[in-house]
Amino acid sequence: MGREIATAIQRWPALIDHPCAPRVTAVCDINPAAMEWFEQLGTVELFTTDFEELLASEQVDVVYIAVRHDLHEAMYTAAIAAGKDLLAEKPFGIDLAAARRIVQSIEEHPESFVRCSSEMPFFPGAQMAIDIVRSGGIGRVIEAENSFWHSSDFDLEKPINWKRQARFCGEAGVMNDLGLHALHVPLRLGWDPDRLFAVLQDLVPERPDGQGGTAVCDTFENAQLHGIVETEEGGFPLSVSMKRIAPGEKNTWTFRAIGLEGGVEFSTKNPKQVRVLTSYTLPGGGVEQAWSAIEAGSQSVWPTVTGGIFESGFSDSILQMWAAFLAERAGQLGDRFGCVRPEEALRTHEIYASAIRSHEERSVVSV
Repeated sequence: MGREIATAIQRWPALIDHPCAPRVTAVCDINPAAMEWFEQLGTVELFTTDFEELLASEQVDVVYIAVRHDLHEAMYTAAIAAGKDLLAEKPFGIDLAAARRIVQSIEEHPESFVRCSSEMPFFPGAQMAIDIVRSGGIGRVIEAENSFWHSSDFDLEKPINWKRQARFCGEAGVMNDLGLHALHVPLRLGWDPDRLFAVLQDLVPERPDGQGGTAVCDTFENAQLHGIVETEEGGFPLSVSMKRIAPGEKNTWTFRAIGLEGGVEFSTKNPKQVRVLTSYTLPGGGVEQAWSAIEAGSQSVWPTVTGGIFESGFSDSILQMWAAFLAERAGQLGDRFGCVRPEEALRTHEIYASAIRSHEERSVVSV
């Protein structure tokens, strides 16, 4: 992801009238060879294997940290205490206790601007769907769902890595890995489940260890959370799912909301298309419901030089996420959609903890 971020920064002139002009000035990795790629940028002044050296650099204002989940708390709190602004990777700590301590550190250092990474909602189609819901266009919500699926664990011969081991990834497993992507939009829309029932699957108990043997694989590969969101108009079901074993899927993010006055659906499987449910009065009389398809084009949260008729992709969503992060840091985001806030990241951990409890008790639990 570090290279993805650096590439996005190199494309910054594509943004129109953005208030910031970022440069990649420092890179830190415990593997020196991993830093060689960044030499071509021409702006990096510090290459180091020492995280403390990076934090001490006066050439660094903002840090992006992508490390194992068990390292989040120590590195995030160190960056915050050093006065750096931070775009953190999910899940924002290995568990609920770690997330709470990270948020406490932010409260103790209000001078640090902190958000969490979640790029999928920055696809133009996702933004169109979000805007339709925000506008009240679907009326009272009947039901909603958000999911993030891929199939990288479908290969049972794939050697184990840290994301498949609870001591590094966390007990929440796939929820820690993918859950924030599926909860970013619901929480931002105010759809916070009051109670839930979870189905968590540990489908692969062991994997090759890469040395001729096997190793215990003790994380959940798939998670399906079925929640109830209470509103003034009444409750509605919210289904959120994260899967590392979803055969045939490659980072498929899907959002769907149905209301009494319409509905909307977007999936990165068809990134140009937003499906909208509306009622039509037929020329010969009568009213029918129908799904129609709209092409989203290229424009997302921040305008770009790309023509509106062209398509958008993953790299564009990364650029838009960073545009939103730095614009909000500069106080210029306005009412545009923004990155995950610390309190939202903390709430996801509360949801994961409740999901684990539901799984263990095989019952509906309060969140």
